Amino acid sequence: MILNKCQFIVEEFRTAVGEKNISDLYNALKLHRRCRKDADPEIKQAAVAIIYMLTEWFPQFSDWHELVKDDEQSDVEKVIKEFTDTIKKPKMPPLQGVALPPPSLYFDRDVTRLLKMFRTSLADGLSSTSIEGLLEHYGPNKLPEPPKPSIFMMILNQLKDFMVIILLTAAIVTAAEKDFKGMGVLLFVIVLNTIIGFTQEYKANKALEALQKLSVPKAQVIRDGEQIIIDSSQLVPGDIIILEEGDAVPADIRIVESSRLEVIESILTGESLPVSKSVKKIWTSTRNLPLGDCKGNAFMSTVVAKGRGKGLVVRTGNDTEIGKISAAITSAPKLTTPIQRKLARLGQWLVAIAILLCASIIIVGVLYKRDVKYMVDIGITLAVSVIPEGLVAVTTVTMAVGVRRMAKRNAIVRTLPSVETLGSVTVICSDKTGTLTEGKMGPSELWTADDSLYSFTEPTSLDPNVGGVLFLSQEYRQKVLKKSRISSLSLNLSEKTDLKPQEIPRNSSNPPAHMVAALMISSLCNNSSKEHGFTKVHEKPFDSERKLMSVVYNIMESERFKSTNLIMAKGAPEELLRKCTLYLPNVETLTSTEPFDVILGQKDGCQPEELNDDFVDLVSEQSSKMASQGLRVLGLAFKSISVDDFSLTASDAISIDTNNESKENSPSSSNANPLFAEDNLTFVGLIGLIDPPKKAVSESVYECKKAGIKVVMITGDHVATATAIATDIGIIEPDVPNMSRAIRGAELDLLSDEAITELDPFPNVFARVSPDNKLKIVKALQNMGNSVAMTGDGVNDAPAIKAADVGVAMGISGTEITKQAADIVLANDDFSTIVAAVEEGRQVFDNILKFIVYLLSCNGAEIILMFLCTAINVPLPFTTIMILWANIIADVPPAISLGVEPAEKDIMRRKPRNPKAPVLGKFATAILIVQAFTMSLLPFGVYMLARNDPKITQKDAMSLTFTTLTTMQLLQGFLSGTLYESIFKTGILGNKWMIGSVFGSTFAMLLGVYVPGINTWLELTPIPALGWVKILICCVVQIVISEIGKAFGRRFRDSKNRSD
Repeated sequence: MILNKCQFIVEEFRTAVGEKNISDLYNALKLHRRCRKDADPEIKQAAVAIIYMLTEWFPQFSDWHELVKDDEQSDVEKVIKEFTDTIKKPKMPPLQGVALPPPSLYFDRDVTRLLKMFRTSLADGLSSTSIEGLLEHYGPNKLPEPPKPSIFMMILNQLKDFMVIILLTAAIVTAAEKDFKGMGVLLFVIVLNTIIGFTQEYKANKALEALQKLSVPKAQVIRDGEQIIIDSSQLVPGDIIILEEGDAVPADIRIVESSRLEVIESILTGESLPVSKSVKKIWTSTRNLPLGDCKGNAFMSTVVAKGRGKGLVVRTGNDTEIGKISAAITSAPKLTTPIQRKLARLGQWLVAIAILLCASIIIVGVLYKRDVKYMVDIGITLAVSVIPEGLVAVTTVTMAVGVRRMAKRNAIVRTLPSVETLGSVTVICSDKTGTLTEGKMGPSELWTADDSLYSFTEPTSLDPNVGGVLFLSQEYRQKVLKKSRISSLSLNLSEKTDLKPQEIPRNSSNPPAHMVAALMISSLCNNSSKEHGFTKVHEKPFDSERKLMSVVYNIMESERFKSTNLIMAKGAPEELLRKCTLYLPNVETLTSTEPFDVILGQKDGCQPEELNDDFVDLVSEQSSKMASQGLRVLGLAFKSISVDDFSLTASDAISIDTNNESKENSPSSSNANPLFAEDNLTFVGLIGLIDPPKKAVSESVYECKKAGIKVVMITGDHVATATAIATDIGIIEPDVPNMSRAIRGAELDLLSDEAITELDPFPNVFARVSPDNKLKIVKALQNMGNSVAMTGDGVNDAPAIKAADVGVAMGISGTEITKQAADIVLANDDFSTIVAAVEEGRQVFDNILKFIVYLLSCNGAEIILMFLCTAINVPLPFTTIMILWANIIADVPPAISLGVEPAEKDIMRRKPRNPKAPVLGKFATAILIVQAFTMSLLPFGVYMLARNDPKITQKDAMSLTFTTLTTMQLLQGFLSGTLYESIFKTGILGNKWMIGSVFGSTFAMLLGVYVPGINTWLELTPIPALGWVKILICCVVQIVISEIGKAFGRRFRDSKNRSD
């Protein structure tokens, strides 16, 4: 690559010299000065090398004497003789292969020079004989397919999960004990979990396949002077491609011809408005020009919205912007989610406890001089008790239930663990356009030349009958301004003053003439041209140099109008004012049709007045005010010319290409059509356009703040617009410390990853950012210890979405790759859905915590009970099949029911959980221990009493102990509905699933106890009536202890909240 770039520099020298004549080289090189006696020897030697290069490489300069004046040739000749033997004559490198231009956007090169660099032409394109070598050098124009994991590897990935390893270990243990019934139950859970995980991973692997769909399959290209259609993978740098309206750009290109060419680049920049393209080179001091500012380039997979043009291919395949994004997605490591890490750590602790128990049992047995093999069997049985067989399955089911609930709220979940992870996020990074805003521009404010201000209540509504317009009179504005200065409060126009703005319905039959006239010009008559008999005969599109656009209409004579030609223009206010000589004075309120008479100059008493300095200052002041609110401000003007003065019909229409316009048609030329000249216009007013926030966004941002979640806006838009929108929706709060910082992508490029992490305060708004910037922001937040959710809809968001802890894509406006890279897709593209999803995520974690406490307390009770019996040297109360049966009927069903427990009322008023904190906090661990000892000591007492009763056999005592423990576990399902609140406050009827599971499990327990055959298989015996009395007493004691523990828990929670 370095060799190629060096050779390319030599080739650049060859091209530059080839464009110059002898006089140009004489003035540029000044060889006579470099060969003077007092010149530095190294400079003399360099001059001789240049002379040799010129004479050897360029036939037109074969005689060096032509480059030096006669009276100066003697000095040069002496230097040549001096160095002729010592200097190595440089040789011109061959043209083939090594001197090819490297991939770059070349926005700072003019078209003529670029065509010479790539040895191509607009008319003929590349020669077909050179394509093979170019393909070999640059590679095909396609994104490489990543290696796809086999089905075997995907299944193996599921079996690597630590909890699955625990279950496999338990299955091996039960098989070693020749307990094939227990082994079958465990293997069933493993297979179910593997199938669910495999399905999710298979879907996730479609992300890169979606990226391949964005690589355009066909392209129109000029080769050997002919226009042909080829596979886009065969494009090479130097190809000339043809673009037409609706085409997808097949590679990164430099625009070389443009006729009103506009390209939609939202998938890269996030901005919905089409971008006008130009052939003009861009002068800049940096090589890192933001994509949105590359007016002379178009990028792979963007779409031509309007016009036509030709492009020179400059980057293909992985060198394109889409290719870079593909590399970022491919290289992003697949990280585990917080809940996966926490459950893995929990599983490790459980294995450690199991090993410790086995060792303890063996040691105790040896001390009691029991058979070692017998004690090992007991230790293995206890180890099986430690492992909660239903943990993975119940976690999966709980998340799946959360998925269904979130789907009802328009949040579609693609990866199960992300359900819980979303509930723990501390920062939501959101794209602006289409996510926080409507994604379409509309009028927000209109200022007319009579100093009237109008505010639109429905900026993006396309229905003229929807919404209204607020007329803000001068008196009203002055009063509001005075009050706002005194109070320094936020401006709420309808509440800060007794003087109310006048509301004007959109479909008013008697609207202000200025307003209607200005709106008509802002839309360039698109909505009313046919209705009023206007015929468009010319359109001059927006140009980045003129910063204006205009249209010309021919108005046929009718009962209302004289035959007239009308030009309407809009654009940058400061540029438009230079084209204006008049402005529209105060106009009385007219009927809905009379504004047309005004702008056509056919209304008495409505003649324009001459522009003056005071009015220009007024326009500039108002334009600055509107721009400071984040509005895109356009000036509006018109000019009418009578047909009597200048006749024009539709057949006279001239299409002017603003980028390649000829001298004959140029508006500035002497023979130009005077109607097309944008001069002597009449200024009408200013219109402020905005992509307004979605209706529920402000409330959603407020809900996030209440929930302790920071919202960060990341956008490709200008910082002023981003700041205004962020302030409007509450992301930026100027009066709150550390809540009003905004930073540009160019500033971000200057900072290292560590410096971004150390920003204090961390910005709320990032503007004019690139895809790489977004990725850096997400990683910086993660390095700060945050759990990050990233939302977006464009391809430019995909790398950051994949790197985030939870990626959220827009379902309607989002690109396919963004959806596939995301964990969650919002079906309605509404930011407020994220808040609902966060609530569901928190509920999922709450429920996971509840059933983990429940499962571990139940299994812990079994362990404590069996360990106590072992410690005092009495027979164990349970067999292995009893333990597994208890876990199946008393653990899994209530645990699954806890997974659908309704959300607690304060769930969105809590602070986010620390992602690094263990799944079991201090209080949850304390509750678990209390519950485990309660459910073990009471059955232990029942067991010891039964053993001391000579009328009760050992088998009957074991059955009674089993039934007591199982009943208490089922009761604990009701008690575990909340960790803090009293069951007498919440009741037991709130969760119908819990009621059903407890009754179902109770029925299964009774079948196992009383039905012959089944109780024999389970090694159980029927329970007498007195036994049920003992069980009832144990349950009452259990409720009392639970209520006492929750009372302490509430005090602990309240004191902690006060300290925070």
